[in-house]
Order: sequence, then C-alpha cells, then structure tokens
Amino acid sequence: MRALALLIAAFLAAPSVHAQALKLRVIGTTDLHVHLMSWDYYQDRAVVDYGFARTATLIEAARAEARNSLLVDNGDLLQGSPLGDVVARVKPLATGQVHPAIALLNRFGYDAAALGNHEFNYGLDFLRRSLAGARFPVLAANVVEAAGPRRGQPAFQPHALLERRVVDESGTAHTLKIGVVGVVPPQIMLWDRQHLSGRVEVLDILDTVRRTVPRLRAEGADVVVVLSHSGYGSEAPAPMSENVTATIARVPGVDAIVFGHSHGEFPGPAFARSPGADVARGTIHGVPAAMPGFWGSHLAVIDLLLERQGDGTAARWVRRDGRAEIRPVADRAARRALVEPHAAVAETVRADHESTLAWVRAEVARTADPIHSFFAQVADDPSVQLVSQAQLAYARRLLAGTPHERLPLLSAAAPFKSGGRGGPGNYTDIPAGPVAVRNVADLYIYPNTVQVVKLTGAQVREWLEMSAQAFNRIDPAGPPEQALLNPGFPSYNFDTIDGLSYRIDVTQPARYDRSGRLVAPEARRIVDLRHEGRPLDDQAEFLVVTNNYRASGGGAFPALDGRHTVLQAPDENREALLQHLQAQGTVRPAADRNWSLVPVPGVKLRFQSSARGIAHLAAVPQVKLVRDEGNGLATYEIAP
Repeated sequence: MRALALLIAAFLAAPSVHAQALKLRVIGTTDLHVHLMSWDYYQDRAVVDYGFARTATLIEAARAEARNSLLVDNGDLLQGSPLGDVVARVKPLATGQVHPAIALLNRFGYDAAALGNHEFNYGLDFLRRSLAGARFPVLAANVVEAAGPRRGQPAFQPHALLERRVVDESGTAHTLKIGVVGVVPPQIMLWDRQHLSGRVEVLDILDTVRRTVPRLRAEGADVVVVLSHSGYGSEAPAPMSENVTATIARVPGVDAIVFGHSHGEFPGPAFARSPGADVARGTIHGVPAAMPGFWGSHLAVIDLLLERQGDGTAARWVRRDGRAEIRPVADRAARRALVEPHAAVAETVRADHESTLAWVRAEVARTADPIHSFFAQVADDPSVQLVSQAQLAYARRLLAGTPHERLPLLSAAAPFKSGGRGGPGNYTDIPAGPVAVRNVADLYIYPNTVQVVKLTGAQVREWLEMSAQAFNRIDPAGPPEQALLNPGFPSYNFDTIDGLSYRIDVTQPARYDRSGRLVAPEARRIVDLRHEGRPLDDQAEFLVVTNNYRASGGGAFPALDGRHTVLQAPDENREALLQHLQAQGTVRPAADRNWSLVPVPGVKLRFQSSARGIAHLAAVPQVKLVRDEGNGLATYEIAP
C-alpha cells in the first residue's frame, strides 16, 4: 500500500512531457448501504472500520491533492442498514423530504451516481421519491420502461455528459466534457420481481455499455467513466451476466471504471491472478479501475493523465496514462482507525441517526439464552432455527383454509451474518435478556418478503444439494487437518431446511456450481434425508417457506425461478420474526439438530469464526477450539 501511494504521488507530481497535459482525478464510493455514520446499529456501538463519516474525510483529502477531480457513487446507497429501513418503512420520506444518504451526497458535491441492485428493494415509488432530492444525475442505462407509450425508453437517466472547468499542467483553463454511464445487474428482475415485473425491464450490461460509449463520444465526451455496479467477472461472460466489469474494460473508449456489487477490493491481492488485472497499477486490460470495498470501508482514487490531441475544433483530450488505488479508513490488522469521522456527516444526518437509535433500542421480547451465529455454518444453529420457526408460524396463518393447507410445510433459512468479508465482527451476538428491534434486524438483515413455494421431494433434495456447496470437498485419505468451509460460497446461500432431517457428506464433490449448473451428476452430499422419520418421497409435494430473493431465483438454486411460488405475502420475513418474538414473550432458542455433517474418520475439519465464539463452545459440543488467532478470529475444528 505504501509503495503504491508513493507511485501515485510521483504520478501526480511528475512534470508534463507535452505542452497540453491535464490530470483528472476520479474519486468514488460504492456499496455504502446506508452506513452513513461509523456506527453498528446491531451491536449499538461506534466502529472504526466503516461508515461514510470516515470515508468523507478521505474524500476531502483526496480532493485537496488534485487540481481537477470528479466525485461519483456506484450504487447500493439506499438499503442495507437499520437507518435505511427507518427512512423507508418506519418513518417514510414525506413529499419534498430529502433522503439522508442523498443529502450527504449533495453536501459533499457528488457529480454523478449510479443505481445498484439494492436500490430497488423498497420498490420503484420509494426509489423515485428518494432520487427526487438529488442535485446530481443518478444513472441506470440498462433499465427501461416495460409498458405504456414509453416502453423500451430509459426508466432512469441512462448517462450524463458533464462539462467541467479544469486547469491543465501549464495553468491554462479548459472545458472538459466527461461522459458517465451507470449499469446495474439484470438479476434485479429476479431479486425484486414483486416490485419490478411489468413496470421495467433490464438489458444486458455489456450490450448497453457498447452502445452508450460511442454515443457519448459522438456527443463530444473527452473522457468516459463507467459506474459498473457489477463484480469483476470472467473474460467471456454469458448474455445477461451479473458480473462483467473485466469485459467492460475491453470496450473501446472506456477511460476509467468504478465498480462494486461484490464487495471486493480492487486493486488488491485477491485479484492478483485475475485475467487482465494489474494490481500494482490498478488497471484492468490497461483501463484504470477501482472497487472500494463496502460500507465506506475504502475510497476509490483513480488518476488519469490526459493529452490534448488534434487542432482546432477537432482537438480532443485523450487518456495517455492512468492508475488507481483504494484508500482504507482503518488498519484492519491493528483494528485502528486511520481517519476521524467528518463532522459534516453527523450534522447532516443527526435526526435520522437518533430516530434509528430510538427504534432499534425498543424491546420486543426476551431471550432465556444467548443467540449467536458463530457456528451457524457448521452445525444446526438456534439463530437460524428461530427465523425458520417464525416463518413457519407466519405461513401457517396465511395458508389456513386454502387448498394448500393439507401439504406438509417446511422452512428454509440461512445465516446472514457469518464472518466472511465482513470480518470478525460480522456475527449475530445477542446476550440473554432483552431482545430489541436491533436484534431482530441483526437476525434478519435484508428487507425480503415471505414467499412460499410448492416443490416435489426431489426438488427439495436438489435445493439442499445446492446449499451443500458451502463446504470444501474433504479427502478422507488426505491431510489430518483440512479446511471445511468454501470461502467462495456466501453464507446467505447456505439454506438449511427445517421439517426434514439429513446429514451432509463432505467427502463427496459438490453436485452444483455457483451458477446452479449440475457439474457432478453422480455426487450426493445430502444423505439420510427424511421427513417425519421416513425416507423422503421424491414424488411427494411440499410447501417451503422462504423469501422473495430465493423463490424468484436468487442464488441460482435448481427449480427456484418464480414459477413454483404459491404465496406472496405482504410482510417482510423480518416482520414475521418480530411477530413471532412478540407472541412468545420469552424465547428459549435451541437447535433441534435436524442436520449435521457426516464425520470423516482421521480428519479434523477446521474453520475460522469469531473468537467471541469461544465463550459459547459448551453449547456446541462437536466444535473444539484449536487456537485464538489474536486478531478477533479463532480457529476451530470438528473432531473426527
């Protein structure tokens, strides 16, 4: 990081080798998810490693270093924290009221922003009310109207041509035309089908960029910046792919990319072997690009060196060089802040922050025992089962008296906070005693709505096989200690299904890959699958309570594509959980151990989780401590 910073400084300070050279800095944020203050509303405490309050301090510093700069946001701004839920659901925006996240971007003078997939979670009406207060263009080039006289026309502003007064290296002022285009994953039509179906359609990202960049150039753009709410992706993505940024970098005429969605950090060591990536310079196929983490953990800084080419009216600025870096708000290893929060952020959102604190602190129930997710990926877990039980109770009420009432009812749930990129603090940890709204939001962090699907036993079996990708394949004849968890499989896709009993044989290869493609037809990780003590009948019909994301195809699970949904409830899963807790009064969370891992004789299955889990090992006898790593994490094992 220090070496890269020195390279950037040298780049900025280097004298021009051309009479007309211009330096432009693109500063970017992405995936803020309404983490405006440096505050963890779930644990109700200040934090040092995320929050726009600290990112804003980096923005101010990055601007001060450059003569000419552009400030952009890459989406997933309006959803993702309790503050976002309060603004959308608890104290909805009044007509003319500015969303606090938009107010902050206004205050810090953002030049443009893109929509992310989570912008659509609360519906189009809320989204449009929120965007009405923006004093900058908000872009989504590949979202078009689905009906009416404007069918096929942009549903939001697709791109912008910004004119900015800039100063070149000789001190001469110019007008620079900067084209900006924003794109969002087509999968929003699956993930938020209930909000978007029949109202908008989404086009392929790459096709859209390939059409838009030449248009911006024809309109006079000297520089084109793509705001790609899309992960790095492969070199040859299929049509309508979710993650395509690496291929966007190959589109002629693209000068810089701010990307995100997958919550990664580019340039960074995780991408050192990615095709086309130069993590030392921060480029993809030679195009400067940056993905600055999530929740305001980093700031993207892209520096472009432009050269004036041509004469007279035909003269244009052309990118001659460029590089990128991401600047962190904290030293994660030392768990130490690198910058202080910017005072203007607290001033701007103080009322919304205080309203959120009041809401999340309100008590709704009590728990007789601690509720945590430290071991939710390796053993049947009370925090996940509590959600499953709440979903079952809710669905039974809605299904009563319907033709579906006679079918056996199952419930699918996953651990949402289970470490991963969120680090050692990204776990649910509720002590015995009062359960507040913040704890409910901690157990179920997404604004999903309850849905019920009807499937055969065979389809339920494949659902579980897809979930079983969460584990690495273990070699019984291999080393005596082996890593259990697959780091590339997100915990929110590790569904366990209550109402069945089963075991998972991790010595088998995964039957499916992340895209839902059957890659090992002979493999079966799910064994001893039973319903009410009897082997599961593949021909029998079942109802499974889940959420709109999964029922509509989120995660690419077999058979889950929206066609099997029999109930679309009006309430969020989180609301179902809240109702369940209030009805119980006092809960006694306990796992029924309906699923487990098949032991692998001679092999210790190792994994990492928060060191705070050490205090709860007595409740999970199959898990043993190997060592405390001293960085907030600990290594554990499931003994043979």
